[in-house]
Amino acid sequence: MARLKLQITGKELATFRIPVRITDINYGNHLGNNAMVEIIHEARMQFLQLHDFTELQAGGTALIMSELSVEFKQESFYQDILMISVYCGEISRVGFELFYKISVTRDGKTILIANAKTGMVCFNYEQRVTESVPEGLKAILK
Repeated sequence: MARLKLQITGKELATFRIPVRITDINYGNHLGNNAMVEIIHEARMQFLQLHDFTELQAGGTALIMSELSVEFKQESFYQDILMISVYCGEISRVGFELFYKISVTRDGKTILIANAKTGMVCFNYEQRVTESVPEGLKAILK
């Protein structure tokens, strides 16, 4: 089976600390894949909030996710404090890539838990059409 190999590219935009909650743990007694998606979403929201943006108001446009990839490397457990570094990859006319490097520190060592990527598209929810990336949004991504 060919494995996904995400290559994190672009500029690091910010790093956030997000704890693993008991509700994030699955029957394998580790962080569930569904919870990882929620943690990535939280990191993206915190990044946008740094710039007084939301997913519904990001410099004059809304955002919709067009793709999601997660490459799991190691397990994460209850009470881990995940460090999620957010990077911007390619920016196109109507969207951009965000990469996430998710790690934890245990016994003084940094352990890579996962790499992830979301494709974000600028979207007008009222007209149900894509829109160009606004200059203000581009400015915080570069």
